[in-house]
Amino acid sequence: MTADAGQRYPEPTVGALILNARGEMLLVKSVKWGDRLTVAGGHVEVGETLEAALKREIKEEVGLVIRDIRLLMVQQAIFSRDFHRRRHFIFFDYVCRAVGDRPKLDGVEIQGFRWVLPKKALGLPLEKFTRRMVRKYLAGATGPEGPLRPGVSSRRGRIPSRRGRRRRPAQRQPGK
Repeated sequence: MTADAGQRYPEPTVGALILNARGEMLLVKSVKWGDRLTVAGGHVEVGETLEAALKREIKEEVGLVIRDIRLLMVQQAIFSRDFHRRRHFIFFDYVCRAVGDRPKLDGVEIQGFRWVLPKKALGLPLEKFTRRMVRKYLAGATGPEGPLRPGVSSRRGRIPSRRGRRRRPAQRQPGK
């Protein structure tokens, strides 16, 4: 099997389950994924970090600023029938929080949206990669900084990172 003309290597892309203050996630409608709901995101540009690409794509497609970004999972999409063209993607899938909850759709990549509680999302027509993301999120997937769940935050609405925590002094073993 070969990809579309012009694709020589798998393409890295980013996407996110974007949560609002009510714990709902943003699902979007894109003609590229047919009649199925998906998440906002897109291609990583040369010289761009994954998180920078995610912030840029979310701002471009749905007009939202995001924070508290956590890697949820990595998936491979090799010639998915859900996608409108034969492409090979490597999806870097995140979960994050939106600053505000009023998307401004670009009208090109994204044609519609809805905020939905995560458990209710599984009853909707999701494309299979988004369905896997929602299931992983609901299963309590955690990263090195812990879970990103509705209502879990620290001062100023931020989730603490390991870098910000104080280390406990090492306890000495008796006789050493």
